[in-house]
Amino acid sequence: MWKGVSHVDRKLAVQWFALLSVTFAVTVAGASTDDYYRNKTVRIIVGFAPGGGFDTYSRAIARHLGKHIPGNPSVVVENMTGAGSLISANYLYKIAKPDGLTIGNFHGNQILNQILGGSGVEFDARRFQWIGVPVKDNGACVLTKASGITSLDKWQGAKTPVKLGGGAPGDTASTTPKILKEALGLPLQIVMGYKGTADMRLAAESGELAGACFQWESIKTTWRKGLDTGEAMVVLQTNPRPHPELAQVPNAIDLANSAEARQLIRFGIHEPAAITRPYALPPATPKEHVQVLRKAFLETFKDPGFVADSEKAKLESDPTSGTDLERLIAGFFKLDPVLLEKLKEALK
Repeated sequence: MWKGVSHVDRKLAVQWFALLSVTFAVTVAGASTDDYYRNKTVRIIVGFAPGGGFDTYSRAIARHLGKHIPGNPSVVVENMTGAGSLISANYLYKIAKPDGLTIGNFHGNQILNQILGGSGVEFDARRFQWIGVPVKDNGACVLTKASGITSLDKWQGAKTPVKLGGGAPGDTASTTPKILKEALGLPLQIVMGYKGTADMRLAAESGELAGACFQWESIKTTWRKGLDTGEAMVVLQTNPRPHPELAQVPNAIDLANSAEARQLIRFGIHEPAAITRPYALPPATPKEHVQVLRKAFLETFKDPGFVADSEKAKLESDPTSGTDLERLIAGFFKLDPVLLEKLKEALK
């Protein structure tokens, strides 16, 4: 084959063939991905009821995600409520096919629930294929004017426990009040069983609850009317540093008067807030699908259509990549055993 061909020409020919092979492989891989997702439907399974913060974020993402997946599949949102999104997390782990067509969006506190040995957990968070988080959450407690608890002073001086809504063990609305009660001694009673923050808001507006503690990103979106009219007000925030939009609202960490109280707030509220809204794929999902969806997830937040939708709905975004999310979650499994016992006692 090489008879009469110089050494230099032979070397150039080999390099040319190698380049053609790589180009062909990349082209085939790209075409394969296009073919796989074309005319398919990707489902986002949200672990909470329609109308709440998780649902609002997922529907905004779903409207634009498909444009950034090769083959432009349809993307739909399905709500699978129950047990503070634990049902949806277990479904993603045990039942959903690892085919790159089912994305789960459940509460990140369920990961802490696993680490603390909570009941009902049927997954190992280290085996999920993580896609990312849309925003690092900030926390706040919003109460109604009708409840009479219109300031932190009034809450601290309440003669009877203040009724706050909760979903199920592991969600922010349930864990935050428990940590606040243990760390700050606030008088409160958690009423469990609500399917999502939208139901808690309705219960508070009807007088069934005084309010709830959950993500400020959700509160300012889903409770907008009440905040604007003064019928609902934020009396406490639960953030590492005061949120710019809540500069005049007392911050829980500043009220902690012991190292143990500060640790409980940090690891029971602050650290989990960084992974509150994770998006994940079932274990054993092929790596090529994981990479495609991780890339599409991050690109969605730069999409002009998504940016416009976010501004209209007042949704904040500061996405965390799947790789970084994976690392953050691994860190939770390395927490000091003594601290874990304190958290377990506070959240029992």
